Amino acid sequence: MNETNQNPINPTLLRERGIAPSYQRLRILEYLQVHNDHPSVDTIHRALNPEIPTLSKTTVYNTLKLFVDRGVVATLGICDHEMRYDAEQKPHAHFRCSRCGRVYDVMQLPVEVPESVLEGHEIEAVQVHLTGICRECKKNAGDVS
Repeated sequence: MNETNQNPINPTLLRERGIAPSYQRLRILEYLQVHNDHPSVDTIHRALNPEIPTLSKTTVYNTLKLFVDRGVVATLGICDHEMRYDAEQKPHAHFRCSRCGRVYDVMQLPVEVPESVLEGHEIEAVQVHLTGICRECKKNAGDVS
């Protein structure tokens, strides 16, 4: 159990989505909920492998695919060469630093789509990706703006 997470993952979310809550699935979900840095399959596998040596990268990939298919997590195509995963269920946007590559949640959506623009279409999901220089990179570079 990660010490930053005081509460164990409740398997109810997985059961509600028709997913059998195995130990590996619960640990992957916990990792996503505790580490909101939008990890890749490789990142999750590297982090959990010392604790679960039998965990294969294929299992992580298949678990994430199942989570995406059942609406437990969302995919993020914000990085050029890898898919990232996000457990945050509330509507939000993402900011990616073009220097360090970190991805941050932006909880207030910067875009509102007026009904007149939709022309009768129904929005099921919105993905807004912002790119720029994060405050840490600006601070490290001595930028004060």
